[in-house]
Amino acid sequence: MGWLEITFTAAGLLLGAVSIVTPFVADRRARRSRRIGFRKQMDIAIGHNGQVSGADPRLGLFNDLPAMRDATLVLLRIENDGSRYIEESDYIDPSTQYGLTAEFPGRRIEAQDVTLPAEHANLMGYFENQPGLLVAGPGTLRIPRVPLKPGAYYKILVLLTGGQEADPVAVTGDIKDGTLHENHSLTPDEKPPVFSKQARWTTVALGLALIAAATLPPLMPSPLPDDCATGALRLTGSTAFAPVMTELAQKYREHCGGRPEITVAAHGSRTGVRELALSGGRSEQGATVIAFSDGPRPASYTRLAESRVAISLFTLVVQDDVRLRNLSVADVRRVYRGEIRNWSQLGGPDLPVVLVSRTSGSGTRSALGHRVLAGADEPPASSDDCVARTVRGAAVLRCELDSTEQVLDTVARTPGAIGYSELRAASPPEAPRGLHRVTLDGHTPDPDRLTTSGYPYREIEYAYTYGRPPADSPASSFLSYAVDNGTGKGVVATYGHLPCGTAVGLQVCGKGG
Repeated sequence: MGWLEITFTAAGLLLGAVSIVTPFVADRRARRSRRIGFRKQMDIAIGHNGQVSGADPRLGLFNDLPAMRDATLVLLRIENDGSRYIEESDYIDPSTQYGLTAEFPGRRIEAQDVTLPAEHANLMGYFENQPGLLVAGPGTLRIPRVPLKPGAYYKILVLLTGGQEADPVAVTGDIKDGTLHENHSLTPDEKPPVFSKQARWTTVALGLALIAAATLPPLMPSPLPDDCATGALRLTGSTAFAPVMTELAQKYREHCGGRPEITVAAHGSRTGVRELALSGGRSEQGATVIAFSDGPRPASYTRLAESRVAISLFTLVVQDDVRLRNLSVADVRRVYRGEIRNWSQLGGPDLPVVLVSRTSGSGTRSALGHRVLAGADEPPASSDDCVARTVRGAAVLRCELDSTEQVLDTVARTPGAIGYSELRAASPPEAPRGLHRVTLDGHTPDPDRLTTSGYPYREIEYAYTYGRPPADSPASSFLSYAVDNGTGKGVVATYGHLPCGTAVGLQVCGKGG
């Protein structure tokens, strides 16, 4: 999944979560806050409103009192429409005993009275006793700090002169952790919550749908690319090629969306080819087996089909005390025949020769015999630990190890030792300290100059399957990726091998290396 898909998925998850939580948080917050609401329930003219002739449908009550001809009556309702008790101390105005102020701009207060429902009659004391209601200016009425439980209210009837009915009326004040607001709705015990139950659960359903829309497409298996196949693979064989096998498996799985399952178990070229032939191409777990080999299979394994993957380069290495940097192929053959027992015979230091070799199943060893030693094999092993002889009368001390890494580590710490390895493992920075490579007849291993360098120690890297795999099988798909895909060839080249799928590689691989 690309970064753009990840971004949209994360945004969808976030929006879905927010949409689910918001109504509950908002409703809880609204219910937990202190709230005082006020509203003007009545504002009517009761005088003649200054008219001197014509019918007055209100039949003014104070037509005979000139000062009251523009009289109006306003009924204010003050209520606790929140869910928390409001105490006297919750009114914030440290300089006065009053909590709220009612303003009637342009009008004059002539009289005022308080009405209370029977269930809140106990609040009358706050109006009858000090400080009570206070007319603080022509149109300003100060209201005491009246404690109100949720749903409690009181009404103030105010007689005013001057101005007109429907002129603005304002109530001001501050409430600790709460709000004072004008309302126009039903009474508190009749009002629904900020979000109704139906609205909350509808929002939850929509939020869950949004989360599902954001998460399900990435979670659902996407169709495989055309060059991918399902199944399981087991890659075995060459330890020299094992790093390439491991990274190829990783890149191929990334290319195919995490499929197929691939295990890498490298135990040597000949060992891997033998496993493939004896298993009939299937592991005990049912995975298709592909065996990688440094060099061709034994002639007796006629059921195995080959694919040429790369040209692998190998090199001889010596311990650093052996200060030689080049050996002739003829001298190498004398060394491995046991004719050279001390490096001083080749102009090197006075150190006995120690042959650190691979076991008989190694493709790197087979390539040495085939490409450098003219088909000859190495002398028998004469040591179990590469230090002490176990065979008396042996011309040189020789030991056998199971992997390239073991050979390199042993050569690096053993005075007079010589061994062999695939090129990259024996080159800095991968190579252990204490050893160095030697050239052959002055030729340096270079994958870019294989057609002209004449460097002999190289071999074709084969991939073997049990019979030719079907085109839609995981084995066929993987091998096509390794040989023909640009990423696959890049992996092979990164480890110092020449891919057979390149122009130069086709030329060299076609000639048998």
